[in-house]
Amino acid sequence: MNARKNASLYLRYAAYAVVVVLVNVAGMSLFARFDLTANKVYSLSKVSKQVVSTLQEPLTVNVFFTKNLPAPYNTVERYLSDLLNEYAIHGGRNFNYRFYDVTPEDEGGNEESVENRKMAQDYGLSPVQIQAIEKDEMKFRKAYMGLAIVHGDMMERIPTITDTSGLEYRITTSIMKLNNKISALLKLSQPVDVKLYLSPSVGEVAPYMGLKDMASLAPQVSEIVQKLNKKMYDRLTFSVAEPSDPAEMAGLAAKYGLMHLKWPDLEGTDVRAGEGVLGLVLEHGGSKAVLPVIQVYRIPLFGTRYNFFQPEALDEMISQSVESLIGINENIGFLADHGTLQTSAMPGTAAREPISNFNELVNQNYSVKQVFLKDGAVPNGLKSLVIAGPTESFSDWELFQIDQALMRGTNLAVFLDRFQEVQYGQANPMAGQQTQYVPLNTGLEKLLEHYGARVSSSIVLDEKCFRQRLPVEYGGGEQAVPFAPIIEAKNINTRLKYMRNINTLITLAVSPIEIDPKRLGVHNALAHLLFSSSERSWEMRDSVVLNPMLIKPPASGGDMRSRPLAYLLEGTFRSYFTGKPLPAAGGQADGAPAGKGAQGEASGGPGKITGAGGFVPVCARPGKIFLIGSSQMLANNLLDTDSQNPDSTFVMNLLDVLNDRMDISLMRSKTLTINPLEETSVRTKMFIKTFNIAFVPAMVAGIGLLAWVRRRIRKKRIEGLFARRA
Repeated sequence: MNARKNASLYLRYAAYAVVVVLVNVAGMSLFARFDLTANKVYSLSKVSKQVVSTLQEPLTVNVFFTKNLPAPYNTVERYLSDLLNEYAIHGGRNFNYRFYDVTPEDEGGNEESVENRKMAQDYGLSPVQIQAIEKDEMKFRKAYMGLAIVHGDMMERIPTITDTSGLEYRITTSIMKLNNKISALLKLSQPVDVKLYLSPSVGEVAPYMGLKDMASLAPQVSEIVQKLNKKMYDRLTFSVAEPSDPAEMAGLAAKYGLMHLKWPDLEGTDVRAGEGVLGLVLEHGGSKAVLPVIQVYRIPLFGTRYNFFQPEALDEMISQSVESLIGINENIGFLADHGTLQTSAMPGTAAREPISNFNELVNQNYSVKQVFLKDGAVPNGLKSLVIAGPTESFSDWELFQIDQALMRGTNLAVFLDRFQEVQYGQANPMAGQQTQYVPLNTGLEKLLEHYGARVSSSIVLDEKCFRQRLPVEYGGGEQAVPFAPIIEAKNINTRLKYMRNINTLITLAVSPIEIDPKRLGVHNALAHLLFSSSERSWEMRDSVVLNPMLIKPPASGGDMRSRPLAYLLEGTFRSYFTGKPLPAAGGQADGAPAGKGAQGEASGGPGKITGAGGFVPVCARPGKIFLIGSSQMLANNLLDTDSQNPDSTFVMNLLDVLNDRMDISLMRSKTLTINPLEETSVRTKMFIKTFNIAFVPAMVAGIGLLAWVRRRIRKKRIEGLFARRA
């Protein structure tokens, strides 16, 4: 009987084990995950799935990570592994990834990890220094945290991955870039010409400049180009030019901006006074890029020093220049004249700080194409044109070019200042330099008013603003900066998809926007408010003084209200020049009114519009106009180069929307690092504080009292039962 019972028990246990195994096998084949985060941080975006699912050739992600990293770096590798697994699910057999252990031998590594470190260096990955606390001591150690994406003969690197923010965005855009690069290279009808200009005279003076290996420069550059050529489907050609005529050298220096060296007789040597040019020029299809091949350092007390670029750096510079020349990324037009902000420092221009961070951000996914209205029209094919802080007046001809670009399908992003900063008092250095803000009218305002929006001639000031820390010598503490409003989540239009995850913004010297509903109705357009100031904001008109210590809120508080600061207009806009004489390049009007049958068929005079069909009266497709009353939204102090702060995300999302890349904008803003808490009122704070201090202890005491009373009642009931039995 017992034997039968034991056998039945063993069979039951065996059945349980079989069921457990089958459940695990089913779980491996019927795998499912649920992402419960608000922004779906741990799920691939739609665009990521689409990119990897359409791979035509094998793509491999090689990940190099040091083991046993301290917090917070120890979670990055796990997150990256889960993310790449998601890519692999949707990428199929064309997507592969592998993790390589690059832990040093003194930290537990082996011979294989030594080989892996060499492989990482071959891919151009270097260790980064991180901070760790071990045994109550602060230590610094070097760790590999990067990856290389290999697709065909092409490669993209993400050299440093120290956190998970924006990691999916970086990987997906790198894969897209590789796909675009391969397609662009295969479509090239003519190669990219790489030419090294090296005057023979430079070789004579080079040893006295500290450059002893000048003779090996040309072979070294040739080797680099040949190595790149294998990866770029033989689309590069290399040659060396040795200009020696002074007039020729001066012409090359002026044309390309080559380094033009001049020197006197060098005493005690055979070197006589002379000159020479040196530089690397890449040309393709009328576009060019100029690269230096030596670095120039000016060290106090020691003078000027010269060094060759390392081969790895020169390799990277040539590769990036080729990408820019062949246009692997979609072009974004950027108005480069009329006193606009510049993407890089330009010699001989006004001392406005260049918006280099914006330029670096945009070039990650787009190619910036500079547009000069004074030289010609806006190029066809641009999906968007950025106009950032113009300070010079537009002629009617130039406004006509902008208007017609919009009609042909080029969306506009306008960062318009209504005041210009003017410095005066320079004649007397002892008196210091003072700043004055004068009203600015470029003529672009009338074009925008025609489309239904107007930038007011005032500056918005806000009590909800950035607070600047004061140095100790000025008393310490914080100083409110009312002309730098902080935009809270409740004043951001998160109903729009590309604004959904943006919870805060900072603006600077911004003017409010006014909308004309009647004008919008004429254009069958909608105005989407993107964000506005707080209810505790007011305006500064006429005499503008942006000194925080001199700004006070209105005494009565009657002018306090929220002001709209940024709009996106969308609709089938009608041309500003419909029914008006068409302007000529010289600024004079062409006699034939637009839209009255002439259609731009003007004759005579150079620069006038010729040919039928030259005038477009209505948008070919629904157009978009972004408008904000400040160019400071693009300043380096508001944007970072990693697209991690909300202002950077907002600007890049905006450009994606204007370029019909909504999916990219949604992916970028999934993991914003700045998510401020909602501010509560003083009454709410007092209630929560009182509840935690008084009510919570009272509740605990009350629960304890109830438990004590319950035990007393139970005790008496039990005593009563025994008393009756006795």
